[in-house]
Amino acid sequence: MLTPLEIENKKFSKQMVNGYSVDEVDEFLDLLTQDYEKMYKENTESRAKIEQLNDDLAHYKTIENTLQSTLLMAQSTAEEVKNVARQQAEQIIKDAQANASSEITRLEQEVLLKRKELEDAQKEFDIYKAKMESLLISQLEMLKEINRD
Repeated sequence: MLTPLEIENKKFSKQMVNGYSVDEVDEFLDLLTQDYEKMYKENTESRAKIEQLNDDLAHYKTIENTLQSTLLMAQSTAEEVKNVARQQAEQIIKDAQANASSEITRLEQEVLLKRKELEDAQKEFDIYKAKMESLLISQLEMLKEINRD
């Protein structure tokens, strides 16, 4: 691509016969140089802007990829946390059920023991009662014999 300076410095050989007017050619070249210089600058600026936009696009694509991978990681971490929490909850429930079951067994054994103690106490009471009745009857018999005498 020609630069504006190359157009401006371009010289044509002059011919005497049937040649172009030097002033008109120079004037046209000046106009052409100005227009070409303007377009050259715009083209350069456009290329720089395109390059910057491409760089920005690549940067934003990198950010997008990072965000997507972060989101995926966050989702998998959330699922993992849910699974761990679910497992812990299930373990807590199993432990509570096991503790409740063992406590029920312990209480049932304690109830059986207390019932046996109660039965033993009732038997002892019955025995004591029988002894007392026997003692009272024998004492009453003695009193009756004393009164007969």
